[in-house]
Amino acid sequence: MVHRAINAAIVLAAGTFAITKLLTVDRDYWHGWTLYEILWYAPQHNWSAYEEALKTNPVLAKMMISGVVYSVGDWIAQCYEGKPLFDFDRTRMLRSGLVGFTLHGSLSHYYYYFCEALFPYNDWWVIPAKVLFDQTVWAAIWNSIYYVFLGFLRFESPVSIFSELKATFWPMLTAGWKLWPFAHLITYGVIPIEQRLLWVDCVELIWVTILSTYSNEKSEARHLESAPESNTRPPEE
Repeated sequence: MVHRAINAAIVLAAGTFAITKLLTVDRDYWHGWTLYEILWYAPQHNWSAYEEALKTNPVLAKMMISGVVYSVGDWIAQCYEGKPLFDFDRTRMLRSGLVGFTLHGSLSHYYYYFCEALFPYNDWWVIPAKVLFDQTVWAAIWNSIYYVFLGFLRFESPVSIFSELKATFWPMLTAGWKLWPFAHLITYGVIPIEQRLLWVDCVELIWVTILSTYSNEKSEARHLESAPESNTRPPEE
């Protein structure tokens, strides 16, 4: 009960903070406004505030977004695995959010600019080429980073980490091909470069759920396999 109460308090505090920030974006100009005007202008002005953040500190803004998405994505994954809404593993969710904040947001920012520099053309084949590059080279790199970094955060040995990476590398790469090629036709064909990570992070809510579930299932299975071995070990004299 204490565990669930702490989790519920965290969700309530985070949700209250987020909603308050979104609704009070115009608080300095509210004098004489009606409630309807406040709610009407809030989405537009929140978007303007986001664009301003991208101009002043784009990397930090994208790190914050990815951190939130990876935390929420892991929470969704835990609910999908059968855990009650407020019975999630806080440490696991924090690990996922830390990966999103420290690595995904910053690396993706530079990757999209690198991809533009790699294909500086406007021909018809550029969008499929970017999607192909994304879903081979970049997907392989990012999936590997995700699994390795999560393994280190779980204090697993390098041997276990790379063994898990070897076992999951190809299945996860091919699993991404069922989702990302279609999403990236929009990413590279419609979305401006500065807004791409926001769009990708919206799709990431689905993908992080898959990644997190797959990674933690492998880790938990390995721990369950090692537990009987330790229990059957003869006592020391």
